[in-house]
Amino acid sequence: MNVSELELPLLEYGFERRFDERSALQWMQQNWTKAFVFCALYAALVFGGQRFMRERQKMNLRRPLVLWSLSLALFSIVGALRTGWCMFCILSTSGFRQSICHQSFYNGPVSKFWAYAFVLSKAPELGDTAFIVLRKQRLIFLHWYHHITVLLYSWYSYKDMVAGGGWFMTMNYSVHALMYSYYAARAAGLRVPRPFAVVITSAQIAQMAMGLTVSALVYRWMQQGDCHSYLDNILWAALMYLSYLVLFCQFFYQTYLRGGAPKTTKTD
Repeated sequence: MNVSELELPLLEYGFERRFDERSALQWMQQNWTKAFVFCALYAALVFGGQRFMRERQKMNLRRPLVLWSLSLALFSIVGALRTGWCMFCILSTSGFRQSICHQSFYNGPVSKFWAYAFVLSKAPELGDTAFIVLRKQRLIFLHWYHHITVLLYSWYSYKDMVAGGGWFMTMNYSVHALMYSYYAARAAGLRVPRPFAVVITSAQIAQMAMGLTVSALVYRWMQQGDCHSYLDNILWAALMYLSYLVLFCQFFYQTYLRGGAPKTTKTD
């Protein structure tokens, strides 16, 4: 079954049509370990930055934060719309199993660009933490742990075009579209109703539960030869999503059920 058989007609933009996924895949196969360098630099700058700011006044950075959050919100909204339609096409034409197992998401006419944009975006998204450090806000474990692990796993998985990637990426785009829109509004000084923050964290928890489910199905169907993946990749995905699920549930309880301040985590 080829890619065109899995997708309904969708208008392609020029940059999507011209994107060469084979070159992108080759680059990632040769360079995916650079993610470890990014993560090491990130950790050094984050914790070194906290030490540097300890005796200094916090920075305002409201305008840069608005622009940063708004740009990521727009990127995520467009990504969610494009990948969401591709996933809908596959679900409509071939069903749930193929939406998980088929590799068309990595080389489809539209989704191929957004799949690569997704994994690359995990590097600049590390910049979220700079605003927390420079504004001397509380940096929770979930925030920096999430940024490091999702970057490593995304680059590690893209190089092998493993099954389940379409679900992982589409869910992440969608949750980020909500989350960064929320942060852009808050940074701009708008009063956002507390239930909106609850909805975002609930969506994050649902994403992690679905991530675990997809990982389990990939393992099951891989045994039958339907899903292209590797046992070590499934193991890392399951451990990652399980840890996120526990941490997000803990965050939800402490923030919303114990009467904490209305907020969300800058994670997905």
